[in-house]
Parts: sequence; structure tokens; C-alpha cells
Amino acid sequence: MTSQPKAPLTRRDRWRNRAVAVTGLVTVWVLLWGTFSWANVISGLVVAAVLLVVFPLPPVTFAGRIRPVPLLRFLVRFLYDLVVASAQVAWLAVRSEHPHSAIIAVPLRVNTDLNLTLNAEALSLVPGSLILEADRSTGTLYVHVIGIRSPDEVERFRRSVLELEARIVAAVGSAEERDRIRHDEAEPAGSVELEGAPT
Repeated sequence: MTSQPKAPLTRRDRWRNRAVAVTGLVTVWVLLWGTFSWANVISGLVVAAVLLVVFPLPPVTFAGRIRPVPLLRFLVRFLYDLVVASAQVAWLAVRSEHPHSAIIAVPLRVNTDLNLTLNAEALSLVPGSLILEADRSTGTLYVHVIGIRSPDEVERFRRSVLELEARIVAAVGSAEERDRIRHDEAEPAGSVELEGAPT
């Protein structure tokens, strides 16, 4: 099957893509500060403007639309994951034994720059997981996760990432991307390297 050539972006599309980029950067900025205030929002707008002007990136096409109800579901689940992961990391910190960790490769089902970025940002903001690399050509995230002790936990984490992707696509993805999530079977588990596992 040959892919159809993409139509050039209109001025409206370019402005919409910039608005999405600014919104995403400001959201990440406020989350990193941990407090919603007008000062953080305004400073986030300044930082976003500087980044987009000084460090221009290839345009990230936003082919979907924002759906309020799925977006609310994503935000509620994201806040829940933040609380649970924070408690788990705190428990690991007070334990005497060294926690095991793993590097897990998770190929996403929707291979777009926007989807890759949103999933990477969401995972990095949750304590206990850190993006080591994002392979743009294959749409694969390489995530360092602490507290992993068995292959079953590896697979459970991988499924949680795919569920996160499904929530993001449901909130802001296109109809085609949503269909792909609904109909595609889960990809085989990525390569895993356990750290600190008993020999």
C-alpha cells in the first residue's frame, strides 16, 4: 500500500499546531513547578515562546481534536498514578535493601511525534519511571523503572504504558489513531534488562 502525499499545512493548521505546542509546554512547566498560579502560567508562556523561537523544531502535526470527557479521564487517572507511584517510591526509599530496576522497551502503536512526546512526558512526570531514549523511527520508548523484580512485573508495566497511550489517543487523537488502538493487537514485549536481579 502506498501512502498518499500529505497536503501542505494551511495557516490555520500552523497556528493550531503552535497553540497545541504552547499549551503542552506550559502544562509541563506548571506540573514541574507543582503549583498552579498565574505567575507559573505566565512564566511558562514566556519559556514556551523562547523555546519555539530560539529552538525551532520540525512541525508536529495535530490531526486529532481535544475531547473533554476522555481528557478528564486521562487527567484523573494521571493524578491517581502520581499519588500511587509517589507512595511506592517513598516505600522503596525507606527499605534497607537495594531496589531492583529494569530498562523496558515499549513500542507504541501510534508512531507520531506528538504521541511519542506526550507519552514520554507523562511517564517522566510519574515518580519511579524515567525515559532514557525515544526512538522516533520505530515509535519505541526505552523506560528505566525501579521496583521491578520479575518478568511478570515487566509485562504489567508495559501494559500500563500501552493503556496510558490509549487514554492519550482517546483524549486528543484522530479517528484513525483511535481505530488503530482499538483494533491493533498488543505488540510483543520489548527487550528488558534487569538491574540488581539475583543471579
